[in-house]
Amino acid sequence: MIFITVINFSNCASTQNLEKTIPLTFGEVYYQDWVAGVKGGGSGINIFIPITANPKEIMLDSVYFKGRKAKLEFRNNTVFIGRFKTAINQEQDIIMSSEPYAEYGNKAPEFSRKTPFKLDDDECVISYLDNGGVKYFKIEGVIRKLSKIYQRAPLKKQ
Repeated sequence: MIFITVINFSNCASTQNLEKTIPLTFGEVYYQDWVAGVKGGGSGINIFIPITANPKEIMLDSVYFKGRKAKLEFRNNTVFIGRFKTAINQEQDIIMSSEPYAEYGNKAPEFSRKTPFKLDDDECVISYLDNGGVKYFKIEGVIRKLSKIYQRAPLKKQ
């Protein structure tokens, strides 16, 4: 009986409620893959969420997209950007040795965490603060734009 109660509470805690409406008006939400033109320069996906009207001055916090989560940056007072690094074209400087101390500087592998939302490829969920609480809203119809290939790794602010 206790086991069933614990399972029920843990499932309730991991479920996030999506809001039906949000007091914002979005422009065309899209994402774009990018890759640096030099070996080891990196790659990733940037998602762009333009805001055309924001009467309550709501600040978006994070975006869930393609099984990942990223903090949103606010740019030009009109666009929120989420940045996701991908494994393609990343610098791989791993030291392999039979001596444990020689491998000290190696970076631990990153594992993707399971997101609390089941999303299609053209959907994302944004989190935002409203009345002191975190709320979630699903955006459907996210458009994929042509990939960008840079001569070098892009600067943090593009």
